[in-house]
Amino acid sequence: MTESIMSKAATMEIPINSNGDTGARQEDDGLEQDLQQVMVSGPNLNETSIVSGGYGGTAEGIISTSSIKGPNMHHSSSSSSMTAEETTRGVAVEKIEAMRKWSFNTYKCTKQMISERFGRGSRTVDLELEAQIELLRDTKRKYESVLRLAKALTNHFYNMVQTQHALGDTFADLSQKSPELRDEFGYNAETQKLLCKNGETLLGAINFFVSSINTLVSKTMEDTLMTIKLYENARLEFDAYRSDLEELSQGPRDAVAMARIEAAQQQYQIHKEKYERLRSDVTIKIRFLEENKVKVMHKQLLLFHNAISAYFAGNQQQLEETLKEFNIKLRPLGADKPSWIEEQ
Repeated sequence: MTESIMSKAATMEIPINSNGDTGARQEDDGLEQDLQQVMVSGPNLNETSIVSGGYGGTAEGIISTSSIKGPNMHHSSSSSSMTAEETTRGVAVEKIEAMRKWSFNTYKCTKQMISERFGRGSRTVDLELEAQIELLRDTKRKYESVLRLAKALTNHFYNMVQTQHALGDTFADLSQKSPELRDEFGYNAETQKLLCKNGETLLGAINFFVSSINTLVSKTMEDTLMTIKLYENARLEFDAYRSDLEELSQGPRDAVAMARIEAAQQQYQIHKEKYERLRSDVTIKIRFLEENKVKVMHKQLLLFHNAISAYFAGNQQQLEETLKEFNIKLRPLGADKPSWIEEQ
C-alpha cells in the first residue's frame, strides 16, 4: 500500500499557472512569512530546549541550552582561581618550610642547652667578654638601685616642699589676723617661703639627675644587653651546629653521610660567622657604653653633690649657679601633675 501511494505521488502532474508558477506558491509565501516571524519573535537560542526522543517526547529528555557552555567561557575565571590557588599554596609551603627550619633549629639548641647544663656538652667561652658582660649586668642592677632611691628621695622632698609652701601661707595668714604675733608669724612665713623656693631649685637638680640615670639604665644599658642576648643565642646555635658536625664526622663515610657532613659544614660556617659578628658588636658596644657611662655619671654626680651641699648649707646663690652651670631650667612646683579636669 505504501509503495502504491509513493508511485502515485511520483507520477502526479504538477499544475502550472498561466505565469509559470506552481499552484502552491501562495502557500509557500505564507510559510515564508511565518518563518520570518518565528525568526524575529521566536525564543532566544540560549533559552530554547533540545528534546531528546523526538517530537512529542516527555519533559525528562529536555536539556536546557543555557547550560551548554563553550570551552573558553570559563577560561579567565579558572585562570584567576588557579593563580590564587597557586599563590595560597606557595605561601603555605613557605610557612611550612619556615616552621620546619625553626623546629629543627629549636631542637638542636634545646639539646645543646641540656647537654651544657648536665655537663655532657662543651661550650665556646670567651673569658674576657664573659667577665665584661657579668660586670655590666651587676652595674645595671646597682644603677637601678640608685635610680629607685633617687626617685624615692624626689617624692619625699616634693612632699616636704609642698608642706613648707602650705605652712608659709598659713603663717602669713595668721600674721595678718594676729596683731600681737604679727612679727613672729611674719618671720616664719618668710623662712618657709625661702626654704620652699630653694627646695624647688633642688628638686629641679634632682629631677635632672633622675632623668639622666633613667636614660642611661633603661635605654643605653638595655640596648647593649639586648645585643648581648642576641650574642648568647648565636653562641648557643653555633655550639649546637658545631656539636652536630663533630658527631657526624665521627660516623661512617658513605655517600649519604658525606652529603650530611657537607650540609652540616655549611650550617656550621653560617652560624660561626653570625657568632663572631655579634661577639664583635658586643665588644664594641660595651666599650662605648663604659665611655658614655663615665661621662654621664661624672657630670650627674657633680651636679647632685653641689646641689645638695648648697641647699643644706643655705647658700641660695651657689644653688642657683649650680643649675645655671648644668643648663637646668626650673618648672613651677606642681607642673608635673595633671589638672583637676584631667583627673576627672
